[in-house]
Amino acid sequence: IYVTHDQTEAMTLGDRIVIMRDGFIQQVGTPQQVFDHPSNLFVAGFIGTPQMNFFDAKLVKGADGKYAVDLEGAHVVLSEEKQARLAANNVAPQEITLGVRPEHISLVPAGEGTISGSVDVTEMMGSAIHLHMQACGKDIIAVVQTLDIAADYPNGFSLGQQIAFTFGGNVAHLFGKDGLNLEG
Repeated sequence: IYVTHDQTEAMTLGDRIVIMRDGFIQQVGTPQQVFDHPSNLFVAGFIGTPQMNFFDAKLVKGADGKYAVDLEGAHVVLSEEKQARLAANNVAPQEITLGVRPEHISLVPAGEGTISGSVDVTEMMGSAIHLHMQACGKDIIAVVQTLDIAADYPNGFSLGQQIAFTFGGNVAHLFGKDGLNLEG
């Protein structure tokens, strides 16, 4: 047993990790399980650097029975795996806290179905840029690979520049208002 407050140490050294808060176990699993399927908002915000972005969104269900997330005009249909988990848990459409990791945000041309953000700060990290933005009334971070943006942003990013982005339905983390992962 190795005890640490350093999540990087825990993720790299541990075969299984236990995340605790105020003396109570929040989640037990392999580092990959905890990263991919955080059990609650605390774990989601604690694991991962930079921290997961959180948005106020809506979980909706279409006439075809498919679950999707609505956020600021974007309508993202969830992956088949997420569809199955939500259906198995009989999750009803509701207001949710949507979690999206910074590395799962994709910059796209502005248009219908995209989310708009305003650049605050950029941090060059070598092969990636940490793009800090204001979007949906929140401070968010996108991690974008420098090779992926060279053609679309040859001059880089400037303060206040409007950026459009989206995310895939396979990378959305869905939390109820109680803070628990709706996928179980």
